[in-house]
Amino acid sequence: MFKLRSDTSKGLTLAAPATLYVGLLVAAPLVILVAYSMWTQTYVSIDRTPTWANYREALTDPLVRHLMIRSILIAGAVTVATVLTAYPIAYFIAFRARKKTLWLLLITIPFWSSYLLRVFAWKLILGFNGVMNSALMVTGVIQEPLTFLLYNEFAVVLTLAHAWAPFAILPIYVSLQKIDPSLLEAATDLGNGAVARFLRVTLPLTIPGIIAASLIIFIPTVGDYVTPSLVGGSDGKMIANLIQVQFGAANNWPLGATLSLLAMLAVGFVALVFALSLTAAGRRIR
Repeated sequence: MFKLRSDTSKGLTLAAPATLYVGLLVAAPLVILVAYSMWTQTYVSIDRTPTWANYREALTDPLVRHLMIRSILIAGAVTVATVLTAYPIAYFIAFRARKKTLWLLLITIPFWSSYLLRVFAWKLILGFNGVMNSALMVTGVIQEPLTFLLYNEFAVVLTLAHAWAPFAILPIYVSLQKIDPSLLEAATDLGNGAVARFLRVTLPLTIPGIIAASLIIFIPTVGDYVTPSLVGGSDGKMIANLIQVQFGAANNWPLGATLSLLAMLAVGFVALVFALSLTAAGRRIR
């Protein structure tokens, strides 16, 4: 009994620094956001009288609803596009590539440059006089530059899908690496072809990796405001851009905190529904 208490106290002692660290960097800012959301901005000062006015304003504002829905749809499109393109790459590295370490190193190369530089690179590629339009005009495919490549939702999805691709490849690759080769051999012995073996063995066993990759991409993508600002234009603005305006130019921190909390709740709900749905689908496949 004494030894059990001693082990428990040691465990609590070891966990205390990490718990305190997480509390200061995660819990404390969240508490501050909740507090600010209950206050109101009065010109240059803040009225700390608790009120639900910010929530009523946010929930009844058509602009907020529009940007929230657009943000979730864009993040969902980015997630689907990234996972669909990342899965074949991860599959190739896990089962076909000879020098896996080299391929994994190549995947991380984009992280060697600034995120802003990568976004600006896509802006140069998709611009009116950018690389893509210039190449299409030189080859005679088009006679005048395409205007739909930049400053819209398409540009935001494409740029974010490229930026977050490594975060999708790596979790899926790890889940593929954990598959026991004997399971694939058994499926082959039972008469399953390549497609049936993939659908009945490989895909269900990599559902956790797909869920992890999807959540890693979807959650931060909803809160991205840099990419929509640079390549989205007026048609590609997201809820994070409105939040940034409230904390910046509008100097309305209470409303910004309210929008942040509502965005967190919306993202959490969608992510939970997605994870549960994908898990259930994986069980049905098995």
